Parts: sequence; structure tokens; C-alpha cells
Amino acid sequence: MIIIYKAVIFDLDGTLLDTLGDLHAAVNHALREFAFPERSLDEVRRFIGNGVVKLMQRATPEGTDKETDEKCLDAFREYYLAHMRDMTAPYEGVIALIERLRERKIKTAVVSNKLHKAVYELCLDYFPGLIDCAIGVSVEAERKPVPVNVYKAAEMLGVTPEECIYIGDSEVDVQTARNAGVEFIGVTWGFRDREELIKAGARLICDGCDEILQIIVD
Repeated sequence: MIIIYKAVIFDLDGTLLDTLGDLHAAVNHALREFAFPERSLDEVRRFIGNGVVKLMQRATPEGTDKETDEKCLDAFREYYLAHMRDMTAPYEGVIALIERLRERKIKTAVVSNKLHKAVYELCLDYFPGLIDCAIGVSVEAERKPVPVNVYKAAEMLGVTPEECIYIGDSEVDVQTARNAGVEFIGVTWGFRDREELIKAGARLICDGCDEILQIIVD
């Protein structure tokens, strides 16, 4: 057995956790507070990927003023942090995958565009003892595809970026890995499909967790 990478850095939404239902509910809660039209599940799926600020800007009607956008974002945040576990669940096989990686002494991290508080708490709740570091967004300058949090995760894990592989489900994740200079695996069970990942430039794409392990451990 040859260990190809020393650390695996995961995206969270659409990669480890199916969070769409709770995000959809929080978006529509915020929209209702301002008497805006609600969004469909598929619309919210398309809006996800660039962080909650962009999510709510995309969800509110075109032409909404900045002050209202910010109030709507605050309503989203308050509701989501209180309800982010209502429907959320790990995707099939991801817990076993992380356990198998750790059995092989491969370190694990999460780098997400979610609010840092949500990322930290969800990792504690759903992956206790399985994630070495979990990093979300505290300021907009940290938002993917800026690679700063990938570098931060590598430093916290005690490895170089070249010793990491990043796993995600969207074009934002593809670009993040490219900007960080790390290898990337795209997964097809999340918020984007295979064609979109290919179009974004993903070279390695997996339909199941067993395929990921085969890539990482030769």
C-alpha cells in the first residue's frame, strides 16, 4: 500500500453533508420576512457555492438595495444557525471513508464557504473525532476560490499544500484547488453534476467514496 497524500481537505456542503434542505428552509424564512417571493429547492441548489452573502444576494429579487440585502442575510443567519440540523445528514459512505483515511494515518480537514461557527459545530456533531481541523468563513476575504483557508488547513495539519488533496462538488472547489496548487477530486453526489465539474476543469471525478480511497491510497 502506497499513501499518495498525507492529508485530505474536504468541502462540506454537497461533499460531506447534504445541507440543501436546511439551507432552502433558511433562505425562504428570510425571504418571507421581507415579503419576497420564495425560491425553489433547485434554485437554492444553484445559488450555493460562493458563501452565504452571495447565496442571499442571488435569492433576493434583482434590484434589492444593499441595506435590505444585509437585513435579509441577518435573518438567514439567525434562522440557519438555529435550524441547521433539522434535515442535514452525511452522504452515504462519507463517515466510513474518513474513518478509513484516518486508519491509514491520513489527516483530515474541512474548508468551507459556510459561516465558521456552522462549519465547526456541524463537524463536531456529525464527525466527532474524525476531522482534525474545520475552517469556515469569518470574513469575506477568506471565501473560496481564494486559497487562504486551504493553506491555513495545511499549516494546521503540519503538511505542505503539495501533500494535500482537496475534495469538493462544485466549480468553486475546482478553482480553489487550482488556486492553491493542490490536486482535486470532484464528487457527483452533491450540488453540481458531472458535466459541470468537467466543464470547470476537474480531472478526477468520483461517483462513490470507495473510488476516492483508491485514488488516495494506491
